[in-house]
Amino acid sequence: MNATDLHPADRADITGRTDIERLVNTFYGKVRADDLLGFIFNDVAKTDWSAHLPKMYAFWETMIFRSGGFVGNPLAAHARLVPLTTMGRPQFDRWLAIFTATVDELFAGENAERIKNTAADMANVIHAKINGVAQAPYAYSKLTSEQRARYGIGNARLA
Repeated sequence: MNATDLHPADRADITGRTDIERLVNTFYGKVRADDLLGFIFNDVAKTDWSAHLPKMYAFWETMIFRSGGFVGNPLAAHARLVPLTTMGRPQFDRWLAIFTATVDELFAGENAERIKNTAADMANVIHAKINGVAQAPYAYSKLTSEQRARYGIGNARLA
């Protein structure tokens, strides 16, 4: 039996750095093998995985637990790839689909939902900024209370 065989109630939530590392390692293993995304990381960006993975551990730990000590500029890192390859909606949607599926395979709980919501926010913002397009409209009724607070959206807007 593996994690994908477990009912969500049987999967633990993301509780710390070890879980973040497991998620990031599993996710990027899938990305590296993906026919749409793999070449972007492996051939275009020429990702140094020994440097990139610890940076991603710190990024996600910072996003979820505010304790990872991440320092960097994700927007600039992605923007530098735009002249080199297509960084459009299909690429970001695939990235997000793989990320969400990986979280769901491994974890269930409040932090698992938070990391998926954060990833969706990040994908939308980075895609829009590096491509000079409007962000995808939010489905306000589906935003979490945390997202509504972050975007300054009150309940009146949800009606």
